[in-house]
Amino acid sequence: MAQTVKARTGGSLVAESLEAAGAEVAFGVPGIHALAIWDGLRTSSIRTIGLRTELSAGFAADGYARVSGRPAPLLLSTGPGALISLAALMEAASAHVPVVAIASQIPRDLIGAGRGFLHELPDQKASFEPVVKWAARAETAAVIPELLAEGWRRALTPPSGPVFLEIPVDILVAGTDVPPPQDLEYSPHTVPLPEENVLDEAARVLRAAKNPVVWAGGGVLRSAAWEELRLVAERLGAPVATTYMGKGVFPEDHPLAAGSACDEAAFRELLAGADVVLAVGTQLGAETTGQYELGFSGRVIHADADPERIGATYDALGLVGDARTTLAALGERLPAAPAAALWGESRVAELRLRIEAGLDAQDRDLERGLLRTIRATLPREAVTAWDMTILAYWAAAHFPAYAPRSFLYPLGSGTLGYAWPAALGASLAVPGRPVLAVCGDGGFNYGIAELAAARQHGLAAALLLVDDGGYGILREYQRDQFGETFAVDLAEPDFAAAAEAFGVAVVSARPEEVGEALAGALTHDGPAVVHVPALLEMWSPT
Repeated sequence: MAQTVKARTGGSLVAESLEAAGAEVAFGVPGIHALAIWDGLRTSSIRTIGLRTELSAGFAADGYARVSGRPAPLLLSTGPGALISLAALMEAASAHVPVVAIASQIPRDLIGAGRGFLHELPDQKASFEPVVKWAARAETAAVIPELLAEGWRRALTPPSGPVFLEIPVDILVAGTDVPPPQDLEYSPHTVPLPEENVLDEAARVLRAAKNPVVWAGGGVLRSAAWEELRLVAERLGAPVATTYMGKGVFPEDHPLAAGSACDEAAFRELLAGADVVLAVGTQLGAETTGQYELGFSGRVIHADADPERIGATYDALGLVGDARTTLAALGERLPAAPAAALWGESRVAELRLRIEAGLDAQDRDLERGLLRTIRATLPREAVTAWDMTILAYWAAAHFPAYAPRSFLYPLGSGTLGYAWPAALGASLAVPGRPVLAVCGDGGFNYGIAELAAARQHGLAAALLLVDDGGYGILREYQRDQFGETFAVDLAEPDFAAAAEAFGVAVVSARPEEVGEALAGALTHDGPAVVHVPALLEMWSPT
Protein backbone atom coordinates (compact mmCIF):
# COMPACT_ATOMS: atom_id res chain seq x y z
CA MET A 1 0.00 0.00 0.00
CA ALA A 2 3.06 2.24 0.29
CA GLN A 3 2.83 4.60 -2.67
CA THR A 4 2.66 8.31 -3.30
CA VAL A 5 -0.97 9.46 -3.52
CA LYS A 6 -1.50 12.91 -5.03
CA ALA A 7 -5.05 12.75 -6.33
CA ARG A 8 -8.16 13.50 -4.33
CA THR A 9 -9.01 10.18 -2.72
CA GLY A 10 -11.71 8.32 -0.85
CA GLY A 11 -9.94 9.45 2.31
CA SER A 12 -10.36 13.05 1.19
CA LEU A 13 -14.06 12.38 0.69
CA VAL A 14 -14.35 11.09 4.26
CA ALA A 15 -12.83 14.33 5.57
CA GLU A 16 -15.08 16.43 3.33
CA SER A 17 -18.14 14.49 4.46
CA LEU A 18 -17.26 15.02 8.12
CA GLU A 19 -16.92 18.74 7.44
CA ALA A 20 -20.30 18.77 5.69
CA ALA A 21 -21.85 17.06 8.72
CA GLY A 22 -20.57 19.89 10.92
CA ALA A 23 -17.79 18.03 12.71
CA GLU A 24 -15.34 20.37 14.39
CA VAL A 25 -13.10 17.85 16.17
CA ALA A 26 -12.11 14.25 15.42
CA PHE A 27 -10.29 11.80 17.69
CA GLY A 28 -8.27 8.75 16.82
CA VAL A 29 -4.98 6.98 16.21
CA PRO A 30 -3.47 6.76 12.69
CA GLY A 31 -2.95 3.33 11.15
CA ILE A 32 -1.52 2.10 7.86
CA HIS A 33 -4.88 1.42 6.23
CA ALA A 34 -6.46 4.66 7.48
CA LEU A 35 -3.72 7.09 6.48
CA ALA A 36 -5.74 8.43 3.54
CA ILE A 37 -8.38 9.70 5.99
CA TRP A 38 -5.72 11.48 8.03
CA ASP A 39 -4.22 12.95 4.87
CA GLY A 40 -7.65 14.28 3.95
CA LEU A 41 -7.96 15.85 7.39
CA ARG A 42 -4.52 17.48 7.07
CA THR A 43 -6.03 20.32 5.01
CA SER A 44 -9.45 20.21 6.68
CA SER A 45 -10.98 22.72 9.07
CA ILE A 46 -11.60 19.85 11.51
CA ARG A 47 -9.26 19.80 14.47
CA THR A 48 -7.76 16.32 14.66
CA ILE A 49 -6.63 15.02 18.05
CA GLY A 50 -4.30 12.04 17.93
CA LEU A 51 -4.40 10.06 21.16
CA ARG A 52 -1.91 7.37 22.14
CA THR A 53 -4.37 4.45 22.19
CA GLU A 54 -7.70 3.78 20.54
CA LEU A 55 -9.20 3.15 23.98
CA SER A 56 -8.34 6.68 25.06
CA ALA A 57 -9.47 8.09 21.73
CA GLY A 58 -12.86 6.46 22.25
CA PHE A 59 -13.16 7.87 25.75
CA ALA A 60 -12.12 11.32 24.51
CA ALA A 61 -14.78 11.19 21.79
CA ASP A 62 -17.29 10.13 24.47
CA GLY A 63 -16.37 13.08 26.70
CA TYR A 64 -16.69 15.52 23.81
CA ALA A 65 -20.06 14.15 22.70
CA ARG A 66 -21.44 13.82 26.23
CA VAL A 67 -20.74 17.48 27.06
CA SER A 68 -21.57 19.02 23.67
CA GLY A 69 -24.53 16.83 22.75
CA ARG A 70 -23.04 16.56 19.24
CA PRO A 71 -21.66 13.44 17.51
CA ALA A 72 -17.91 12.91 17.85
CA PRO A 73 -15.94 11.18 15.07
CA LEU A 74 -13.63 8.37 16.22
CA LEU A 75 -11.05 7.36 13.61
CA LEU A 76 -9.77 3.78 13.75
CA SER A 77 -7.49 1.57 11.74
CA THR A 78 -8.20 -2.00 10.69
CA GLY A 79 -8.20 -5.02 13.00
CA PRO A 80 -6.36 -4.54 16.30
CA GLY A 81 -6.70 -0.76 16.27
CA ALA A 82 -10.44 -1.01 15.76
CA LEU A 83 -10.90 -3.75 18.35
CA ILE A 84 -9.08 -1.79 21.07
CA SER A 85 -11.87 0.80 20.88
CA LEU A 86 -14.61 -1.68 21.79
CA ALA A 87 -14.49 -1.03 25.55
CA ALA A 88 -14.94 2.70 24.93
CA LEU A 89 -17.79 2.05 22.51
CA MET A 90 -19.44 -0.22 25.09
CA GLU A 91 -19.46 2.72 27.49
CA ALA A 92 -20.84 5.01 24.79
CA ALA A 93 -23.53 2.46 23.98
CA SER A 94 -24.63 1.87 27.56
CA ALA A 95 -24.64 5.62 28.26
CA HIS A 96 -26.22 6.45 24.85
CA VAL A 97 -23.40 8.75 23.72
CA PRO A 98 -23.33 9.65 19.98
CA VAL A 99 -19.86 8.53 18.89
CA VAL A 100 -19.38 7.93 15.14
CA ALA A 101 -16.62 5.32 14.74
CA ILE A 102 -15.02 5.21 11.28
CA ALA A 103 -12.58 2.36 10.65
CA SER A 104 -10.56 1.26 7.68
CA GLN A 105 -10.92 -2.30 6.38
CA ILE A 106 -8.80 -4.59 4.23
CA PRO A 107 -9.39 -4.46 0.43
CA ARG A 108 -12.89 -5.43 -0.68
CA ASP A 109 -11.87 -8.50 -2.67
CA LEU A 110 -10.01 -9.95 0.32
CA ILE A 111 -12.69 -9.52 3.01
CA GLY A 112 -13.56 -12.95 4.36
CA ALA A 113 -11.06 -14.71 2.08
CA GLY A 114 -8.77 -15.78 4.90
CA ARG A 115 -5.58 -15.12 2.94
CA GLY A 116 -3.59 -13.56 5.77
CA PHE A 117 -3.79 -9.92 4.73
CA LEU A 118 -2.36 -7.50 7.32
CA HIS A 119 -4.87 -6.83 10.15
CA GLU A 120 -7.41 -9.18 8.60
CA LEU A 121 -10.40 -10.27 10.69
CA PRO A 122 -12.95 -12.84 9.47
CA ASP A 123 -15.68 -10.22 9.85
CA GLN A 124 -14.60 -6.93 11.42
CA LYS A 125 -18.06 -5.37 11.25
CA ALA A 126 -19.55 -8.33 13.11
CA SER A 127 -17.29 -7.55 16.07
CA PHE A 128 -19.00 -4.17 16.45
CA GLU A 129 -22.62 -5.03 15.64
CA PRO A 130 -23.51 -6.29 19.16
CA VAL A 131 -22.14 -3.08 20.70
CA VAL A 132 -23.24 -0.19 18.49
CA LYS A 133 -26.67 0.98 17.30
CA TRP A 134 -25.85 0.55 13.63
CA ALA A 135 -22.94 -0.80 11.60
CA ALA A 136 -22.30 -0.52 7.87
CA ARG A 137 -19.60 -0.92 5.23
CA ALA A 138 -18.98 1.39 2.28
CA GLU A 139 -18.68 -0.69 -0.88
CA THR A 140 -17.95 2.31 -3.14
CA ALA A 141 -16.67 5.83 -2.65
CA ALA A 142 -19.97 7.22 -3.90
CA VAL A 143 -21.85 6.02 -0.81
CA ILE A 144 -19.45 7.51 1.76
CA PRO A 145 -21.33 10.83 2.20
CA GLU A 146 -24.75 9.20 2.53
CA LEU A 147 -23.47 6.53 4.93
CA LEU A 148 -21.81 9.15 7.13
CA ALA A 149 -25.00 11.20 7.12
CA GLU A 150 -26.98 8.10 8.07
CA GLY A 151 -24.50 7.33 10.84
CA TRP A 152 -24.82 10.88 12.15
CA ARG A 153 -28.62 10.60 12.06
CA ARG A 154 -28.74 7.26 13.84
CA ALA A 155 -26.22 8.37 16.46
CA LEU A 156 -28.47 11.30 17.36
CA THR A 157 -31.87 9.63 17.10
CA PRO A 158 -33.25 8.85 20.58
CA PRO A 159 -32.19 6.68 22.26
CA SER A 160 -28.88 8.01 20.96
CA GLY A 161 -25.67 6.00 20.85
CA PRO A 162 -22.55 5.02 18.91
CA VAL A 163 -22.45 3.79 15.33
CA PHE A 164 -19.76 2.10 13.23
CA LEU A 165 -18.77 2.54 9.59
CA GLU A 166 -15.91 0.67 7.92
CA ILE A 167 -14.34 1.65 4.61
CA PRO A 168 -11.99 -0.71 2.73
CA VAL A 169 -8.51 0.62 2.16
CA ASP A 170 -8.71 0.26 -1.62
CA ILE A 171 -11.57 2.78 -1.61
CA LEU A 172 -9.70 5.11 0.74
CA VAL A 173 -6.49 5.33 -1.30
CA ALA A 174 -8.07 5.34 -4.77
CA GLY A 175 -8.75 8.57 -6.58
CA THR A 176 -12.36 9.67 -6.70
CA ASP A 177 -14.45 12.11 -8.73
CA VAL A 178 -17.35 12.02 -6.26
CA PRO A 179 -18.04 15.73 -5.63
CA PRO A 180 -17.43 17.03 -2.13
CA PRO A 181 -20.75 17.16 -0.26
CA GLN A 182 -21.91 20.54 0.93
CA ASP A 183 -24.43 20.37 3.78
CA LEU A 184 -25.27 16.78 4.67
CA GLU A 185 -28.83 16.23 5.86
CA TYR A 186 -28.58 14.21 9.05
CA SER A 187 -31.57 15.36 11.12
CA PRO A 188 -32.40 12.62 13.64
CA HIS A 189 -35.56 10.66 13.18
CA THR A 190 -38.37 12.18 15.21
CA VAL A 191 -39.64 10.09 18.08
CA PRO A 192 -43.44 10.50 18.12
CA LEU A 193 -45.13 11.86 21.20
CA PRO A 194 -46.95 9.37 23.38
CA GLU A 195 -50.60 9.04 22.42
CA GLU A 196 -52.84 11.84 23.66
CA ASN A 197 -54.97 9.58 25.81
CA VAL A 198 -51.88 8.13 27.52
CA LEU A 199 -50.52 11.63 28.20
CA ASP A 200 -53.90 12.66 29.55
CA GLU A 201 -53.98 9.64 31.86
CA ALA A 202 -50.44 10.31 33.12
CA ALA A 203 -51.31 13.95 33.80
CA ARG A 204 -54.49 12.92 35.60
CA VAL A 205 -52.52 10.53 37.84
CA LEU A 206 -49.95 13.21 38.58
CA ARG A 207 -52.55 15.88 39.36
CA ALA A 208 -54.21 13.53 41.84
CA ALA A 209 -50.97 12.58 43.57
CA LYS A 210 -50.46 13.66 47.18
CA ASN A 211 -46.72 13.02 47.35
CA PRO A 212 -45.28 12.58 43.84
CA VAL A 213 -41.56 12.24 43.10
CA VAL A 214 -39.78 12.82 39.79
CA TRP A 215 -36.81 10.55 39.03
CA ALA A 216 -34.66 11.87 36.18
CA GLY A 217 -32.01 9.91 34.32
CA GLY A 218 -29.46 10.47 31.60
CA GLY A 219 -32.10 10.62 28.88
CA VAL A 220 -33.22 14.00 30.23
CA LEU A 221 -29.66 15.29 29.80
CA ARG A 222 -29.30 13.87 26.31
CA SER A 223 -32.52 15.49 25.12
CA ALA A 224 -31.63 18.83 26.76
CA ALA A 225 -34.88 18.68 28.73
CA TRP A 226 -33.74 20.35 31.95
CA GLU A 227 -36.07 23.33 31.63
CA GLU A 228 -39.06 21.08 30.91
CA LEU A 229 -38.09 18.91 33.88
CA ARG A 230 -37.94 21.93 36.15
CA LEU A 231 -41.35 23.16 35.00
CA VAL A 232 -42.99 19.78 35.70
CA ALA A 233 -41.31 19.43 39.10
CA GLU A 234 -42.24 22.93 40.23
CA ARG A 235 -45.84 22.58 39.05
CA LEU A 236 -46.11 19.32 40.98
CA GLY A 237 -44.12 20.61 43.92
CA ALA A 238 -42.34 17.26 43.64
CA PRO A 239 -38.88 16.31 44.88
CA VAL A 240 -36.53 15.58 41.98
CA ALA A 241 -34.24 12.60 42.45
CA THR A 242 -31.65 11.83 39.79
CA THR A 243 -29.85 8.68 38.79
CA TYR A 244 -26.06 8.72 38.75
CA MET A 245 -26.16 9.24 34.99
CA GLY A 246 -28.67 12.06 35.36
CA LYS A 247 -26.60 14.15 37.78
CA GLY A 248 -26.63 17.83 36.92
CA VAL A 249 -29.93 17.81 35.05
CA PHE A 250 -31.53 19.48 38.08
CA PRO A 251 -29.34 21.84 40.15
CA GLU A 252 -28.61 20.13 43.44
CA ASP A 253 -28.97 23.34 45.43
CA HIS A 254 -32.60 23.74 44.30
CA PRO A 255 -34.99 23.28 47.27
CA LEU A 256 -36.68 20.39 45.43
CA ALA A 257 -33.40 18.60 44.59
CA ALA A 258 -33.25 15.22 46.34
CA GLY A 259 -29.84 14.36 44.88
CA SER A 260 -28.59 11.01 43.66
CA ALA A 261 -27.63 9.01 46.76
CA CYS A 262 -29.38 5.91 45.43
CA ASP A 263 -28.05 3.57 48.14
CA GLU A 264 -29.13 5.69 51.11
CA ALA A 265 -32.23 4.55 53.01
CA ALA A 266 -33.69 8.07 53.08
CA PHE A 267 -33.41 8.30 49.28
CA ARG A 268 -35.00 4.90 48.73
CA GLU A 269 -37.78 5.64 51.18
CA LEU A 270 -38.57 8.85 49.30
CA LEU A 271 -39.12 6.83 46.12
CA ALA A 272 -40.70 3.80 47.73
CA GLY A 273 -43.17 5.93 49.71
CA ALA A 274 -44.30 8.15 46.85
CA ASP A 275 -47.82 7.58 45.62
CA VAL A 276 -46.60 8.37 42.08
CA VAL A 277 -43.06 8.19 40.69
CA LEU A 278 -42.48 9.85 37.32
CA ALA A 279 -39.33 8.15 36.01
CA VAL A 280 -37.98 9.93 32.94
CA GLY A 281 -35.04 8.92 30.77
CA THR A 282 -33.82 6.15 33.04
CA GLN A 283 -33.55 2.43 32.42
CA LEU A 284 -34.30 1.78 36.11
CA GLY A 285 -31.20 -0.41 36.03
CA ALA A 286 -29.41 -2.45 38.67
CA GLU A 287 -27.07 0.23 40.03
CA THR A 288 -29.90 2.72 40.32
CA THR A 289 -32.39 0.40 42.02
CA GLY A 290 -30.11 -1.50 44.40
CA GLN A 291 -29.91 -4.55 42.15
CA TYR A 292 -33.67 -4.26 41.52
CA GLU A 293 -34.50 -4.50 45.23
CA LEU A 294 -36.13 -1.06 45.33
CA GLY A 295 -39.88 -1.43 45.62
CA PHE A 296 -42.56 1.15 44.86
CA SER A 297 -45.71 1.38 46.94
CA GLY A 298 -47.32 3.81 44.51
CA ARG A 299 -47.78 3.99 40.79
CA VAL A 300 -44.85 4.32 38.35
CA ILE A 301 -45.09 6.44 35.21
CA HIS A 302 -42.12 5.53 33.02
CA ALA A 303 -41.15 7.81 30.12
CA ASP A 304 -38.44 6.53 27.78
CA ALA A 305 -37.59 6.69 24.10
CA ASP A 306 -37.06 2.92 24.01
CA PRO A 307 -40.36 1.04 24.37
CA GLU A 308 -38.55 -2.18 25.33
CA ARG A 309 -37.41 -0.64 28.60
CA ILE A 310 -40.87 0.24 29.83
CA GLY A 311 -42.11 -2.57 32.01
CA ALA A 312 -38.86 -4.53 31.76
CA THR A 313 -38.19 -4.21 35.50
CA TYR A 314 -41.25 -2.51 37.03
CA ASP A 315 -44.90 -2.39 36.02
CA ALA A 316 -45.55 1.12 34.77
CA LEU A 317 -47.81 3.42 32.84
CA GLY A 318 -45.60 3.83 29.78
CA LEU A 319 -44.92 7.06 27.91
CA VAL A 320 -42.87 6.16 24.84
CA GLY A 321 -41.18 9.30 23.61
CA ASP A 322 -38.26 11.66 23.81
CA ALA A 323 -37.80 13.14 27.28
CA ARG A 324 -38.00 16.77 26.18
CA THR A 325 -41.19 16.60 24.16
CA THR A 326 -42.83 14.23 26.65
CA LEU A 327 -42.06 16.46 29.63
CA ALA A 328 -43.23 19.52 27.69
CA ALA A 329 -46.52 17.80 26.90
CA LEU A 330 -46.98 16.83 30.54
CA GLY A 331 -46.12 20.35 31.70
CA GLU A 332 -48.89 21.77 29.52
CA ARG A 333 -51.36 19.49 31.27
CA LEU A 334 -50.31 20.36 34.83
CA PRO A 335 -51.55 23.47 36.63
CA ALA A 336 -49.25 25.33 38.98
CA ALA A 337 -49.64 24.12 42.57
CA PRO A 338 -47.61 26.44 44.82
CA ALA A 339 -48.93 24.90 48.03
CA ALA A 340 -47.70 21.48 47.00
CA ALA A 341 -44.15 22.80 46.71
CA LEU A 342 -44.02 23.29 50.46
CA TRP A 343 -44.50 19.56 51.01
CA GLY A 344 -41.81 18.71 48.47
CA GLU A 345 -39.32 21.17 49.88
CA SER A 346 -39.84 20.00 53.45
CA ARG A 347 -39.49 16.37 52.38
CA VAL A 348 -36.22 17.15 50.60
CA ALA A 349 -34.88 19.08 53.59
CA GLU A 350 -35.65 16.11 55.83
CA LEU A 351 -33.92 13.72 53.41
CA ARG A 352 -30.80 15.86 53.26
CA LEU A 353 -30.59 16.07 57.05
CA ARG A 354 -30.91 12.30 57.40
CA ILE A 355 -28.18 11.61 54.87
CA GLU A 356 -25.84 14.17 56.40
CA ALA A 357 -26.46 12.77 59.88
CA GLY A 358 -25.64 9.29 58.64
CA LEU A 359 -22.37 10.51 57.16
CA ASP A 360 -21.55 12.56 60.26
CA ALA A 361 -21.71 9.38 62.33
CA GLN A 362 -18.89 7.81 60.30
CA ASP A 363 -15.22 8.75 60.43
CA ARG A 364 -14.93 9.89 56.83
CA ASP A 365 -13.70 13.48 57.16
CA LEU A 366 -10.91 12.91 54.63
CA GLU A 367 -13.20 11.82 51.82
CA ARG A 368 -15.92 14.36 52.56
CA GLY A 369 -13.33 17.08 52.91
CA LEU A 370 -11.91 16.32 49.47
CA LEU A 371 -15.35 16.51 47.88
CA ARG A 372 -16.08 19.81 49.60
CA THR A 373 -12.73 21.20 48.51
CA ILE A 374 -13.27 20.20 44.90
CA ARG A 375 -16.78 21.69 44.87
CA ALA A 376 -15.61 24.93 46.51
CA THR A 377 -12.72 25.31 44.07
CA LEU A 378 -14.74 24.74 40.91
CA PRO A 379 -17.22 27.22 39.45
CA ARG A 380 -20.79 26.00 39.00
CA GLU A 381 -20.43 25.35 35.29
CA ALA A 382 -17.14 23.42 35.50
CA VAL A 383 -17.07 19.94 33.98
CA THR A 384 -15.84 17.03 36.07
CA ALA A 385 -15.01 13.57 34.74
CA TRP A 386 -14.71 10.73 37.25
CA ASP A 387 -13.11 7.34 36.91
CA MET A 388 -14.37 4.20 38.65
CA THR A 389 -12.49 4.99 41.84
CA ILE A 390 -13.42 5.43 45.50
CA LEU A 391 -13.69 9.22 45.39
CA ALA A 392 -15.91 8.93 42.31
CA TYR A 393 -18.23 6.52 44.14
CA TRP A 394 -18.52 9.19 46.81
CA ALA A 395 -19.08 11.87 44.18
CA ALA A 396 -21.81 9.98 42.34
CA ALA A 397 -23.86 9.98 45.53
CA HIS A 398 -22.72 13.06 47.42
CA PHE A 399 -21.00 15.59 45.10
CA PRO A 400 -23.37 18.44 44.21
CA ALA A 401 -23.70 18.94 40.45
CA TYR A 402 -25.25 22.24 39.43
CA ALA A 403 -25.14 22.38 35.63
CA PRO A 404 -26.37 20.01 32.90
CA ARG A 405 -23.79 17.83 31.15
CA SER A 406 -21.16 18.74 33.71
CA PHE A 407 -20.76 15.40 35.56
CA LEU A 408 -19.21 12.61 33.47
CA TYR A 409 -19.21 9.16 35.02
CA PRO A 410 -18.76 5.81 33.22
CA LEU A 411 -21.33 3.83 35.15
CA GLY A 412 -22.88 2.66 31.92
CA SER A 413 -20.15 0.02 31.60
CA GLY A 414 -18.29 0.59 34.88
CA THR A 415 -14.94 0.81 33.12
CA LEU A 416 -11.55 1.99 34.33
CA GLY A 417 -9.47 4.51 32.41
CA TYR A 418 -12.34 6.79 31.37
CA ALA A 419 -11.91 10.05 33.22
CA TRP A 420 -8.64 11.53 31.95
CA PRO A 421 -9.22 11.08 28.19
CA ALA A 422 -12.90 11.99 28.61
CA ALA A 423 -11.83 15.24 30.27
CA LEU A 424 -9.51 15.96 27.34
CA GLY A 425 -12.40 15.53 24.93
CA ALA A 426 -14.71 17.62 27.10
CA SER A 427 -12.18 20.45 27.20
CA LEU A 428 -12.55 20.79 23.42
CA ALA A 429 -16.35 20.83 23.66
CA VAL A 430 -16.47 23.70 26.16
CA PRO A 431 -13.39 25.87 25.64
CA GLY A 432 -12.99 28.37 28.43
CA ARG A 433 -14.83 26.29 31.02
CA PRO A 434 -12.73 24.55 33.67
CA VAL A 435 -12.49 20.78 33.20
CA LEU A 436 -11.25 18.41 35.91
CA ALA A 437 -10.63 14.66 35.78
CA VAL A 438 -10.54 12.67 39.03
CA CYS A 439 -8.71 9.34 38.83
CA GLY A 440 -7.22 6.72 41.07
CA ASP A 441 -3.76 5.48 40.24
CA GLY A 442 -5.05 2.11 39.01
CA GLY A 443 -7.40 3.67 36.48
CA PHE A 444 -4.94 6.37 35.46
CA ASN A 445 -2.46 3.72 34.34
CA TYR A 446 -4.79 3.01 31.41
CA GLY A 447 -4.24 6.49 30.01
CA ILE A 448 -1.01 7.83 31.49
CA ALA A 449 0.43 8.23 27.99
CA GLU A 450 -2.32 10.75 27.23
CA LEU A 451 -0.34 13.27 29.27
CA ALA A 452 1.75 13.49 26.12
CA ALA A 453 -1.31 13.97 23.92
CA ALA A 454 -2.63 16.68 26.25
CA ARG A 455 0.65 18.56 26.11
CA GLN A 456 1.07 18.12 22.35
CA HIS A 457 -2.39 19.50 21.61
CA GLY A 458 -2.38 22.11 24.39
CA LEU A 459 -5.52 20.75 26.04
CA ALA A 460 -6.47 22.73 29.14
CA ALA A 461 -7.70 20.01 31.50
CA ALA A 462 -6.63 19.38 35.07
CA LEU A 463 -6.17 15.98 36.67
CA LEU A 464 -6.61 15.14 40.35
CA LEU A 465 -4.78 11.85 40.83
CA VAL A 466 -5.52 10.07 44.11
CA ASP A 467 -2.71 7.58 44.59
CA ASP A 468 -3.22 4.70 47.02
CA GLY A 469 -0.83 2.26 45.33
CA GLY A 470 -3.40 -0.02 43.77
CA TYR A 471 -7.03 -0.73 43.05
CA GLY A 472 -8.47 0.76 46.22
CA ILE A 473 -12.11 -0.13 45.68
CA LEU A 474 -11.21 -3.74 44.88
CA ARG A 475 -9.28 -3.95 48.13
CA GLU A 476 -12.48 -3.11 49.98
CA TYR A 477 -14.58 -5.57 48.00
CA GLN A 478 -12.02 -8.34 48.49
CA ARG A 479 -11.79 -7.76 52.22
CA ASP A 480 -15.57 -7.74 52.54
CA GLN A 481 -16.04 -10.91 50.50
CA PHE A 482 -12.92 -12.97 51.18
CA GLY A 483 -11.30 -11.50 54.28
CA GLU A 484 -7.99 -10.63 52.60
CA THR A 485 -6.64 -9.05 49.45
CA PHE A 486 -4.70 -10.40 46.48
CA ALA A 487 -3.38 -8.87 43.23
CA VAL A 488 -4.80 -5.42 43.93
CA ASP A 489 -1.60 -3.72 45.14
CA LEU A 490 0.46 -2.20 42.34
CA ALA A 491 4.09 -1.20 41.91
CA GLU A 492 3.53 2.35 40.72
CA PRO A 493 5.86 4.88 39.10
CA ASP A 494 6.76 8.21 40.61
CA PHE A 495 3.73 9.92 39.08
CA ALA A 496 5.05 13.43 39.66
CA ALA A 497 8.30 12.56 37.90
CA ALA A 498 6.34 10.89 35.09
CA ALA A 499 4.24 14.00 34.54
CA GLU A 500 7.37 16.12 34.46
CA ALA A 501 8.89 13.74 31.93
CA PHE A 502 5.86 14.29 29.71
CA GLY A 503 6.32 18.04 30.09
CA VAL A 504 3.11 18.50 32.10
CA ALA A 505 2.89 20.78 35.13
CA VAL A 506 2.47 18.77 38.34
CA VAL A 507 2.15 19.40 42.07
CA SER A 508 2.19 16.76 44.78
CA ALA A 509 -0.09 17.81 47.62
CA ARG A 510 -1.40 16.55 50.93
CA PRO A 511 -5.20 16.40 51.18
CA GLU A 512 -5.34 19.65 53.13
CA GLU A 513 -3.38 21.36 50.32
CA VAL A 514 -5.63 20.20 47.48
CA GLY A 515 -7.70 23.39 47.24
CA GLU A 516 -4.73 25.64 46.55
CA ALA A 517 -3.11 23.10 44.24
CA LEU A 518 -6.33 22.61 42.26
CA ALA A 519 -6.88 26.33 41.90
CA GLY A 520 -3.44 26.61 40.32
CA ALA A 521 -3.96 23.62 38.04
CA LEU A 522 -7.30 24.91 36.77
CA THR A 523 -5.83 28.25 35.75
CA HIS A 524 -2.73 26.73 34.16
CA ASP A 525 -2.32 27.29 30.42
CA GLY A 526 -2.46 23.66 29.34
CA PRO A 527 -2.75 20.35 31.16
CA ALA A 528 -1.82 20.12 34.83
CA VAL A 529 -1.75 17.37 37.45
CA VAL A 530 -2.36 17.43 41.19
CA HIS A 531 -0.98 14.23 42.72
CA VAL A 532 -2.40 13.31 46.13
CA PRO A 533 -1.05 10.23 47.93
CA ALA A 534 -3.99 9.17 50.10
CA LEU A 535 -5.80 6.05 51.24
CA LEU A 536 -9.53 6.64 50.91
CA GLU A 537 -12.36 4.46 52.15
CA MET A 538 -16.00 3.99 51.28
CA TRP A 539 -18.87 4.98 53.53
CA SER A 540 -21.71 2.77 54.73
CA PRO A 541 -25.13 3.85 53.49
CA THR A 542 -27.56 4.28 56.38
